[in-house]
Amino acid sequence: QVQLVESGGGMVQPGGSLTLSCAASGSIGSVYDMGWYRQAPGKRRELVATVSNSGETNYADSVKGRFTISRYYAKNTVYLQMNSLKPEDTAVYTCKAAIRRMNYGNTSDYWGRGTQVTVSP
Repeated sequence: QVQLVESGGGMVQPGGSLTLSCAASGSIGSVYDMGWYRQAPGKRRELVATVSNSGETNYADSVKGRFTISRYYAKNTVYLQMNSLKPEDTAVYTCKAAIRRMNYGNTSDYWGRGTQVTVSP
């Protein structure tokens, strides 16, 4: 089995910062792309940022210059540093990772359960 567990969500005032982390564990053979997605109430889930196995990053236009995605390869962990937070960043943030399980040939996407981020005065 493979699990993704997020942490670091919470409530913060506009202009504040939060760092999310997501650790993959279990019978992992290889981890490929990792990323963060978010879903606000009444809205569709959207991509926030991704980081490939080679370190290439991709960001939604709405977070460019404010959010930074990074990963710690040795611990199969991805981070999302969020600065200059706005009320419109309020959402459930969920991480996703493309993982090949040990002794399996196929790669599958795995999702965490999500962590709430609330930006409010």
